[in-house]
Amino acid sequence: MATLLAAFLERLRVKNYAASTIEDHDINLRHFIAWCAERAITRASDVTKPMIDRYQRVLYYYRKADGRPLSFQSQHLKLSSVKLFFRWLTRENHILYNPASEIELPRVERRLPRYVLTANEADRVLSQPDITTPFGIRDRAMLEILYSTGIRRAELVHLTIYDLDAERGTIMVRQGKGKKDRMVPIGERAIAWTLKYLAEVRPTLISSRDDDGTMFLTYTGIGFSPDLLTRWVRQYVEAAGLQKAGACHLFRHTMATLMLERGANIRFVQEMLGHAHLQTTQIYTRVAIKKLKEIHSLTHPSAKLERSIAVADGEDADDAPRLDEHDDSEK
Repeated sequence: MATLLAAFLERLRVKNYAASTIEDHDINLRHFIAWCAERAITRASDVTKPMIDRYQRVLYYYRKADGRPLSFQSQHLKLSSVKLFFRWLTRENHILYNPASEIELPRVERRLPRYVLTANEADRVLSQPDITTPFGIRDRAMLEILYSTGIRRAELVHLTIYDLDAERGTIMVRQGKGKKDRMVPIGERAIAWTLKYLAEVRPTLISSRDDDGTMFLTYTGIGFSPDLLTRWVRQYVEAAGLQKAGACHLFRHTMATLMLERGANIRFVQEMLGHAHLQTTQIYTRVAIKKLKEIHSLTHPSAKLERSIAVADGEDADDAPRLDEHDDSEK
């Protein structure tokens, strides 16, 4: 199976799958092949449906080093790789039948974003970089772009100096998730900080090597890695004193939620986020409950504290004193 795995991955490259997707399939299938090898199964033709069912149970009961189980999302991805691999093996006549054809993948939970920043909290994070230093200007520009556009961290690190159109107020995201290009609007404040960085800071960071046009550079003159960017942004979130987990994606959640709360059409938010399906964007409508909260406060009998106090005391709710009223005799 190890030899066939190499051919399978090569086929994915020929079909122009994203490098990250190919890497994920490689990791998932190596784990499955190693599990089979421990049971003296090395040929794909020897794999049976009961074996794959057993492997699915192994994933369910598996515990990581910290004692936590694999999420159903992780189990789904690992089994999807196995299913895709054996479908290819069958199509290419490496095996006579597909033992993974009847795998029932675990249902993926659709979880709401755990943390979302308010507008004031986002501004607190953005004010953390020391803008009297070159690196502070660079970091402020990166945070502004994350907040203004909601692009993914990988999309930010791959931005080039040619992707910003300050005159039109747009930024081009090239080869985003699914290898799709899209153009998104960017706010004036983010443009101003980015232009300041490009004019004053980036020329001092360019190394002696050929400049490939990467927009944001480290002190060594090379671009950020996604993991380094996450650690960088996380430091600023913690410095702002916020007890909310997250980093780059936290700004993505915040941008989408705040725009929806302020009346943005969900189709436009979908386009900005680069979601292929509207159902993915609809998650944010469940977080953006400002309008629902207003209706609840106006219509639910127990929504107002003074109403609840009045009912408890047997008074008419309309005659109940409000919390901001004071007895003049006490003044």
